[in-house]
Amino acid sequence: MKAIPKYTALVIQPHVNVAENREDIKGNLERVCNLIDFGVGYFWELPARLVVLPEYFLQGVTTPGKGEHGIDSFMKKAIELDGPELKRLGEKAKEYNLYIAGGGVVEKVPQFPDRWFNTAFIIGPSGEVILRYHKWHIPASIGLGTSPHDMLDEYRAAFGADIKNLFPVVDTEIGKLGTMTCHDGCTPEVSRALGYNGCEVICHPVALQEVEGVSAPWDFWRFTRRTRAHDNMAYLLGSNWGSVDYDYYPRAFCPGNSIIIDYTGMVMREAPYPQEQVIAATIDIEALREHRSRCNHNTWVDVRTEGFRQIYDKPIYPPNQFPSGRPPRTLADKMGPVKQVFADVYGRGQFTPPAGMTVADMPRQHEKRVADAQARGTLRKS
Repeated sequence: MKAIPKYTALVIQPHVNVAENREDIKGNLERVCNLIDFGVGYFWELPARLVVLPEYFLQGVTTPGKGEHGIDSFMKKAIELDGPELKRLGEKAKEYNLYIAGGGVVEKVPQFPDRWFNTAFIIGPSGEVILRYHKWHIPASIGLGTSPHDMLDEYRAAFGADIKNLFPVVDTEIGKLGTMTCHDGCTPEVSRALGYNGCEVICHPVALQEVEGVSAPWDFWRFTRRTRAHDNMAYLLGSNWGSVDYDYYPRAFCPGNSIIIDYTGMVMREAPYPQEQVIAATIDIEALREHRSRCNHNTWVDVRTEGFRQIYDKPIYPPNQFPSGRPPRTLADKMGPVKQVFADVYGRGQFTPPAGMTVADMPRQHEKRVADAQARGTLRKS
């Protein structure tokens, strides 16, 4: 096996316009193409081989409140991965001999035409898409796209049921690449699946909002993603928006803080501000592989799975909630199954109700909060 030379990886933190039509999508696309031109030109001494773009960099996304889009609005701007948008990025990949990763593509797939998926991708130097991943942990309260888990039985039948199908990793000339999207990185499971599949570089597109703890003092983004890299002894390249144009968002809604973390969990580079930027770091796959060969503080060789199996024996968020013919239509609709989650976690004693409330009150409280928000006009009604 040949040694993999060191290379430069670029994380692009662009300005994003929440798209309403194809022209808006084209504008976002051309902006990131220009930033790719800048990055590969500026960091010329050790050539760039990998570029990571943020979640929803093409189409943007909407959240609860004024401006919330329903499924129809999203479907109007949904694209296919073999369409002109990713072909344009493929041209850049061929031009500069790059691997380009991005996410949050509002994708329509022929197998399930009544909905859209939040899709991450990796394009190879050939210009072709070499990896496609559908976001697994879509937050019930924000993401309207369909998770594979929302129609698990049908999805497995169409795309495969193995962990390698659900959380794919591609073996390339610059290392083993995988991807997870935004909320996937808030808990350990998706990155662990990628690590299990051999991932060495986790490309991590996000549209992470300030209300979710991007900046100090609650820099949830930073410490969780350092943990994901450390736990799996993998590089993690996290790309967030720099700023945004949308009538109902502050410009710093997703306030940058893009980050490059090494395989020990140490921060190599970051852009700790809400502005456009391109950051870069040297990726050394051979050093990572040597590090993994040691047993001391090796976060995989000491994993003892038998003691934890019971955690996953029964569903928490229930699967198959949005099968064919029943896509999630609004955010309130997507939050419906959370009622069952609250019933279960309180019912088995994992969570304890606040003083004066009972186990039975907890799912009802969730329902009431949703109904009250709809009455105020801060959540769309189906």
